[in-house]
Amino acid sequence: MYAKLETRTFLAMLVGVSIAFILLMKPFFGPIFWAVAIALIFHPVQQILLHRLGDRPNINALITLCVCMVIVVIPVLVLGGALIAEGMGIYQKIQNGEIRPGEYIDQVNNSFPAIQAFLAQFDVNFSELRDRAVSAFLGGSQFLAKQALGIGQNTFQFFLGLALMVYLAFFLIRDGSKLVDLLIQALPLGDERERLLFAKFAEVTRATVKGNLLIAIIQGALGGIIFWILGITGALLWGVVMAIVSLLPAVGAAIVWVPVAVYLAAVGDFVPAIVLTAYGVVVIGLADNILRPILVGRDTKLPDYLVLLSTLGGIAMFGINGFVMGPLVAALFMAFWGIFIREFGHVTHDEPQPPAPDHGRGD
Repeated sequence: MYAKLETRTFLAMLVGVSIAFILLMKPFFGPIFWAVAIALIFHPVQQILLHRLGDRPNINALITLCVCMVIVVIPVLVLGGALIAEGMGIYQKIQNGEIRPGEYIDQVNNSFPAIQAFLAQFDVNFSELRDRAVSAFLGGSQFLAKQALGIGQNTFQFFLGLALMVYLAFFLIRDGSKLVDLLIQALPLGDERERLLFAKFAEVTRATVKGNLLIAIIQGALGGIIFWILGITGALLWGVVMAIVSLLPAVGAAIVWVPVAVYLAAVGDFVPAIVLTAYGVVVIGLADNILRPILVGRDTKLPDYLVLLSTLGGIAMFGINGFVMGPLVAALFMAFWGIFIREFGHVTHDEPQPPAPDHGRGD
């Protein structure tokens, strides 16, 4: 009894200390997660360096981290700064009356009255829809302005998180394999299950970050380029917006370029409208269908409806990190249930069955 009490007390304290540690690390959740993602994505680079330079863990990890900084971190910082600056510029133009979203919607309605008649068939009030669209546009530009102000006021916190991410990424790249082996040894789930779950975690993280994010960047870049060629205001901003909505399979970049093409047709710019429509359908639309099987693969792809729901739920729960965390949680959910069904979902017939009643006898 005393030995059982000691074991239970130790396990209770182990759970309590683990929960306390998780709460302690909660403020640094973002940097920790992205450091893990960097280590997983650039693990092949580290393996190539291992074969060419030999077993020199510090140098190999440092070179791998420098490659990551040049390819990913620095371009993202530059793009983020340009995006925020352009977003603030558009917000100022809205405040000064240079950009009037309501008038653009009214122009479309006047040129294509069939749209309002079509919406009326479904009891949709066009005026109410217009007001909501204007509010959403204003809210989005105001959000960018607040984010720019927040980054300016919390510059130290931002760069502290960035430095922490880079610092952790170095050690995870160098010692990641040892940490995984240590976790497999410590977790009481069974080594085979743990390896399967860790493999699924790495697989989905790579697919979401390297695959889906790269596809979104390509689609956003393609959209931004055509907007810039056609002389549409805020081409960089709209390109980033298209990249973000490209992560949602049920929405896609069409939610941005289709209304713009309709507006161009409404104001009489038929050639740009046709060019944008053809470009959007052929180039932007097909980019997803061609690149996703190559970069992500069919085996790791979740159902589109599950990707949509998990991405939206992840963004609501985890913020900007949710576009990766949501599908990751969904994939782990499916992996756990897959293990359960495979190992515990089969009914065994080894137990003796009661004899069937014999209705043919009269005794």
